[in-house]
Amino acid sequence: MATSVPSRTASGDLEPYAAQDPSAPGPAGRKGAPRRRRGSLTRNWWGYLLLIAVGLVFLIPLYMLLSTSFKANNDIYTWPMKWLPRSLTFENLREAWRIAPFGAFIKNSLIVTVVGAVLKVVLAIFAAYAFAFLPFPGKKWLFVVMLGALMVPGHVTLLVNYLTMGNLHLINTYAGLILPGVASAFGTFLLRQHFMSLPDEVFEAAEVDGCGHLRRLVSFVLPMSVPAVATVALVAVIDEWNNFVWPLIITNSVNMRTLPIGLMYLKSNDGVTNWGVLMSGTLIVVLPMLLVFLCAQRYIVTGLTGAAAGNGR
Repeated sequence: MATSVPSRTASGDLEPYAAQDPSAPGPAGRKGAPRRRRGSLTRNWWGYLLLIAVGLVFLIPLYMLLSTSFKANNDIYTWPMKWLPRSLTFENLREAWRIAPFGAFIKNSLIVTVVGAVLKVVLAIFAAYAFAFLPFPGKKWLFVVMLGALMVPGHVTLLVNYLTMGNLHLINTYAGLILPGVASAFGTFLLRQHFMSLPDEVFEAAEVDGCGHLRRLVSFVLPMSVPAVATVALVAVIDEWNNFVWPLIITNSVNMRTLPIGLMYLKSNDGVTNWGVLMSGTLIVVLPMLLVFLCAQRYIVTGLTGAAAGNGR
């Protein structure tokens, strides 16, 4: 039963009116609020199902990689496929470590990844600061040229880089592995866009206090740009760790190979692939990057969205 609640008319007198029944139809003859809630819940369920389906597309291959690494051969080459190993075995990992010198591969990958990623991030920070805050001749044209580098596939420069490293006698060295990739156009662009979104008041106050460019960068810009810098660092680490073509070209000895190339040594000479050993080697390559991604994932969205808009500086 509808209740009467007093309200004032235009003349100021009180008159009762009937409160709207939540189950009563709206102006268009529809039950508005309940219908909208049911529609919203339906859309949410479809969204959840879509996310679950997309997640399974990525998780099932990773699960198969993990389970095959610890399966015996009898469990791998059976049909129907066994999703769970009957017994866990580390024989595949031991065999992969015996066939190829994974200790040297891991050391080389760590050196190349850490040094290469640090150089990429440092150069990207200084270049982005210059593009964002420093006036110099041809600034806009140089930025356009840098953006053009994003459109050039890396394989186009392989021959030029190889000839340059050969002339410098850097083939089969760590310097030859690292130096051609230290300039990051993507990192420079991302950080420049993020720096331009920072508030002008902070830099005006720093200028009044007599701060130079280096102190401004270290004391103000970088503390406010941790998500963007972490995003650039994560992309650089993954790029260096997974790089395959350049280390394959620039190195010619087993002791200088990196982990992605080391997987080739796990294939048998007769063309038959031992999937358990190969998956174990792949697990050694993939697991460190998964851990890095899980630790740094909260910075990715913040870093990418934070650079979406500049203030027109």
